Amino acid sequence: MISFKTLISFKISPRKRRLLGVAVGLIALVAGFSSLAYAGGIPAGDQNTYQEPYRPQFHYSPAQNWMNDPNGLIYYNGEYHLFYQYNKDGMTGGNASWGHAISKDLMHWTELPVAIPVDAYEEVWSGSVVFDKTNSSGLGTPSNPPLVAVYTGAQKASGIQQQALAYSNDGGTTWTKYTGNPVLNIGSHNFRDPKIFWYEPTKSWRMVVALSEQHKVAIYSSPNLKSWSLLSEFGPAGVTSAVWECPDLFPMYLDDNNQDIKWVLTVNVAGKAQYFVGNFNGTKFTDGEPVYTPPTGTVLNDFEGPDYGLWSTTGTAFGNGPVKDEPGPTGYLGHGFVDSFHGSDSEVGSLTSPVFTINQNYLNFLIAGGNHPHMDGASTDPPSGQVFEDFEGTSLPGWTGTGDFAGIVPTRGNLSGQLGSQVLDTCQTASCDGAEGTVTSPTFTINSDYIDFLIAGGNHPISSGYPTVLNLVIDGSVVASATGNNSANLDWEAFDVTKYYGKQATLQIVDQNDGSSGWGHLMIDNIVFSDVKAAWDTETAVNLLVNGQVVRTATGNDSATLDWASWDLSDLQGKQAQIQIVDRNTGGWGHILADQFTLAAAPATNALQRAHWIDHGQDFYAAVTYNDAPEDHRIMIGWMNNWNYANDITTSPWRGAQSLPRELKLQTIDGTPQIIQSPVQQAADLAQDQYQLKLVTLAEGETALDPKALGKAYRLDVTFKPNTAKSFGVNVRTGKIDRTVIGYDVANGQLYLDRTQSGDVSFNASFPSVERVAVPVRDGKVSLQIYVDWSSVEIFADGASSHNRPDFPMYYE
Repeated sequence: MISFKTLISFKISPRKRRLLGVAVGLIALVAGFSSLAYAGGIPAGDQNTYQEPYRPQFHYSPAQNWMNDPNGLIYYNGEYHLFYQYNKDGMTGGNASWGHAISKDLMHWTELPVAIPVDAYEEVWSGSVVFDKTNSSGLGTPSNPPLVAVYTGAQKASGIQQQALAYSNDGGTTWTKYTGNPVLNIGSHNFRDPKIFWYEPTKSWRMVVALSEQHKVAIYSSPNLKSWSLLSEFGPAGVTSAVWECPDLFPMYLDDNNQDIKWVLTVNVAGKAQYFVGNFNGTKFTDGEPVYTPPTGTVLNDFEGPDYGLWSTTGTAFGNGPVKDEPGPTGYLGHGFVDSFHGSDSEVGSLTSPVFTINQNYLNFLIAGGNHPHMDGASTDPPSGQVFEDFEGTSLPGWTGTGDFAGIVPTRGNLSGQLGSQVLDTCQTASCDGAEGTVTSPTFTINSDYIDFLIAGGNHPISSGYPTVLNLVIDGSVVASATGNNSANLDWEAFDVTKYYGKQATLQIVDQNDGSSGWGHLMIDNIVFSDVKAAWDTETAVNLLVNGQVVRTATGNDSATLDWASWDLSDLQGKQAQIQIVDRNTGGWGHILADQFTLAAAPATNALQRAHWIDHGQDFYAAVTYNDAPEDHRIMIGWMNNWNYANDITTSPWRGAQSLPRELKLQTIDGTPQIIQSPVQQAADLAQDQYQLKLVTLAEGETALDPKALGKAYRLDVTFKPNTAKSFGVNVRTGKIDRTVIGYDVANGQLYLDRTQSGDVSFNASFPSVERVAVPVRDGKVSLQIYVDWSSVEIFADGASSHNRPDFPMYYE
């Protein structure tokens, strides 16, 4: 449980806003930061900058250009060093160098010149910095030991990721790449993000580094930082639905007992920071988490037999029976499971159970494979209607191109989902992704409900500034836009044009992306004017059928690791049902895996639900801790962003910010060692003006606060006593229609942050969201500590934390 002082800063707009449900309780709050000194990394002597819209004031951001992962966190000679992934030439990810900033208090930062620059041969990816105080590396002198950076050198020519050194003999101001690089190379394209620490019992160095696609952390040893020996590997474990990155391994006292030391391994995956608590003997890390046992129940099929029994198949995808101990897939139980991959993704079909009676509240099962959900109304046939362009000709009559697309013609292809033999592909000239320009259709009159089209390629919307899009243009304005899916799989998309009936329009393909962040071209096929919204039936799914209708559905995780899924069937008790496993996909991850269908009284939980997370929001990634922090404090910083939309966020002239530094501790909660955290004390010390409101009973509806409490950057401590309230909370950054909602659902015991109305959230469809985390009512109260910056919200609660960027842009005065 995290305890906070009830002395804090607070601001809610005086515009009348409804609080959530009935809110009855005690509130202790103090407002401040209204005259906060800027703390976001202001260059020395340039106090007039850092006033741009959305510029964070007490979170570090560079003066300009792109920033992502924090790197090389070290406290040295009275200063905190923050290195970070930095594109010195642009506003999107890639072209990585190490940026550099220093601070004496973790709040006020001075930005320094680029520390380790990208060069003609390699990008400088994430890593760590150590103080080699014994000069074991020989890169300094006994009287002036060096700082040594160990980073991933991402080779431009080969794509190989190898570990390399740079060193500084002037306290971190200037850096020299080691002439003997690389110091560790296993020839892998997914081997990155080394974190180095000194292991005192053996007087030697340890490295943890991610084998990203294998979902493993490798542990190495070195006497001198230059020669490394493999000791062990940890994983796969926990969440494996995405690559593993930026590991960290460190000791912590359990319950502040210096005689009870545990080791914590953190690894960043699926946009969050996961952690394991266990033991480390200098060679091997052992997870202390017990093996998960799912609820028992009535097994409908465990696929241990030689065939499917009474289950029936169509097509060829599922063969004659379950596969047995197939190499590659993991997570299945016993020896047999369903896998619709039999040498190729091109096979399709279904596997259907006999009818059974639903007599338990849950159906639990294991699932993996392609993430291609079931969609009602999807079809294996193209939509009916007028084909405006199928790109099957040798030219494009009436279409005009600009830039590299002047004279563009259709391209022969064999893409998944393609109709016919040709598509329009902006991969033109020798540079392919480097080709840029527009392609505009002839003018047409809208006379249908939908414009359907197949689209693939780069996912770069208009708001990214470097788009790969198909636009619908009416009266000179873009009224609808679609982008690709970062793959070569053509999917149906549709513009709903019912309100534009009779209007003159054009379609415009825009490619202004050079591919530096991947997929810098767009593919379009079969544009159809139709009264039907088209969608390919490309599902790889497990469905529950009642009366022949799909009433529950689940899809895979784009991996071969089976994980538990659970359907709540409480509203279907007594119904006759069937399970149907469907594979109608022939492209990437075009197959489905399943096992162990069980009717049970309780739900199974998947790895995401069981995992230990440092943070429960969408925007705390690549998180690592400081080496050599004062008094052995364990201080962590994460990149306050998410790759789902990082390149699209509409800030300028910078893009990217780091989280508040937070101090971690390890405490026994409900019998389990868990990380607890709070902002570093220096964050609390920033508050200047304070306002307090005590013992206020909130009536149903809204309560406006004193205008004196206004500010754009502030901290709020608030304690609610729910009594009979069903929900309660606060709205921050409110405007005429804008708000960011911090609420508490009493029935479910959940704290949530709702950013669906946090200003303009349209720059990426995955941004507007509601994030939830279980937070118990303790001693009849719910206490929150909330940090609101110009474009971010961080919430710390008793027993949990949720961290999000509420919007970009977010707030209008």
